[in-house]
Amino acid sequence: MPARLAAALFAVLAFLPVVPAHAAAPEVPDRIAAAWRTDRLYVDDRLTVPDSELDRIRAAAKTAGFPVYIALVPQTPYLRKIQYDLPTLLQARTGQPGLYVVQVVSGDYWNGIEELYRPGGLKGKSLISVISADKQRLDLVNDRPAPQVVRTIQQAQTAYDGRPLPPIAAEDREPERPNRGSSVTDQEDRAAFIGLGAGGFIGFVLTLFLAFRRKRRPRRVGAEPNSYVTEIRRQADLGIRKAAHAISRLEAKPRLTLEQLDQRDDANRRLAAARALRADDPDGLLAVAGALLLSRQAQRAANGAKVPPPCFFDPTHNFGTTHVDWDGVEVPACKLCATRMAKGQAPRGLHVKSVPYWTLDPADSPLVATGFGALTDDLPERITGRLDDAR
Repeated sequence: MPARLAAALFAVLAFLPVVPAHAAAPEVPDRIAAAWRTDRLYVDDRLTVPDSELDRIRAAAKTAGFPVYIALVPQTPYLRKIQYDLPTLLQARTGQPGLYVVQVVSGDYWNGIEELYRPGGLKGKSLISVISADKQRLDLVNDRPAPQVVRTIQQAQTAYDGRPLPPIAAEDREPERPNRGSSVTDQEDRAAFIGLGAGGFIGFVLTLFLAFRRKRRPRRVGAEPNSYVTEIRRQADLGIRKAAHAISRLEAKPRLTLEQLDQRDDANRRLAAARALRADDPDGLLAVAGALLLSRQAQRAANGAKVPPPCFFDPTHNFGTTHVDWDGVEVPACKLCATRMAKGQAPRGLHVKSVPYWTLDPADSPLVATGFGALTDDLPERITGRLDDAR
């Protein structure tokens, strides 16, 4: 019997070496950093990017004057958790100074995360300040990667050595939309006033005309949902990066007072909630508006400024610095909305699928339930707690 067991064991041991080992796939940062050893432009195998796009990116990187590391990757659940930290994780693996650009695609929407690491002792403008001041970036198309990558390289050159930003290429601009002039609401108010002054018959005709036009020309949010959400999403992503930089600057101080520690903690909880919203619902208007608001609040907290509540009617407006009565409830409002209400006009609220967001079911979203934090100050905890429970 022992002889049979020994023979069986020997047979198993003899077989094991020929069984191929299945090592765990390297994590995304490790995979990208390894590929950069031979080519500083990494394209995920799951993506099909035209050669013309890659050629433009390579040409821009060659003229940068400093190393440029670029990764083009698809959005994944794993990446949503780390994407804002990915440039830092990648630079830690390479250990090299330079510009690190990660372009993430979700559907046909490309969004970039970037960091500029200078050699020790070399100073200049911060990349985030150059990006913030670059108004032309808002005109870039986002359905392909090259326009944003090329512009980011140009912005990094300005930050690196102060060279002026060139105008963006014509082919990289979004098509110009016709100038709408006054809003539909303002035009209707003006036309109604003229109709009343001109007489009953003309007023009747104008009323019919405006009623017809209202059906034909809905609000911008309803008429152009993709462009509107895209713009808010851009602002939210930039706000998240600016907030992260502000927190890093605060944490870099040698000794933080108790007040500064509280500011840091407040900024971090708001930033975490903003990132959670972007990761959980990257295309929803409620989520991107909430992420924009929270990132702005996080930046103010990290900078030691007072964090005011949002405008209840639209969190993408300026902060709510004035309180107004709304159906018997006192809510914070921005100057624009407060002024309109003082004139007896309706505030310009955030509409989701053509209805004011506050008419949605509050049980479905803490953003609705709290008026984006205008009614309570526990929005960050509600967001992160709800998402953790859902997972």
